[in-house]
Amino acid sequence: MEFSQMFMPVRRVEAIDAEALLGNQRWPFVLPPVRQLLHEGLDLGQVTVIVGENGTGKSTLVEALAMAYGMNAEGGSTGAMNTTRTSESELWRQLKLQRGAAASRKGFFLRAETMHNFYTYLEESKFKTKLHERSHGESFLDLVEERIPFIQGLWILDEPESALSLAGCVKLMKLLQTIVDGGSQLLISTHAPILAAFPGARILEAGSWGLRENDFEQLELVRGWHDFMDDPHSYWRRESI
Repeated sequence: MEFSQMFMPVRRVEAIDAEALLGNQRWPFVLPPVRQLLHEGLDLGQVTVIVGENGTGKSTLVEALAMAYGMNAEGGSTGAMNTTRTSESELWRQLKLQRGAAASRKGFFLRAETMHNFYTYLEESKFKTKLHERSHGESFLDLVEERIPFIQGLWILDEPESALSLAGCVKLMKLLQTIVDGGSQLLISTHAPILAAFPGARILEAGSWGLRENDFEQLELVRGWHDFMDDPHSYWRRESI
């Protein structure tokens, strides 16, 4: 059954006032994907995956969307208050979200780079699992699994593969499929081909061109991994990398 836009937590992201930002030369407004989002808007599907090289703006985009939705920049559900060091951009203040009329307002934001501090916050909040006593990957998967029954809404994951092995990525994919099957919406920023291959996902490739929708096999990420696996011992010597 097609995921009805009535139940989609975020159908579309737009700038509050795109014209006012036309001449803004400050970061992150100069990043091509950010400029495209602000001036063209961005439609989301039930599952949207953003891929691209380091520095293209993937994490900046998903962080801003999470904050515009009401989530904490360092991760957690809507209403989480943990803060250790303010480093987020002001992009979120420029965004307006079109929501489904019957959509849930709940959400959860997971980002690999702030997980250690977020685990401390959760343990102080009497979270069930002692996350610091588990490996990084195990604790990440435990957290997702424990939150699934409580959060039907928008799930945002920023480079979750940083904590995971190949087997861990496969387990995460299965958990995320459970989330989607339960009626939630999913937005992922990733460098991992296995996550980019999420069934039915809309894949957006970020780069100097901005954002472009692409098929899995045509992604620069996927072609790069194919080339590496074909000749791993000499791949790193290539001048074009």
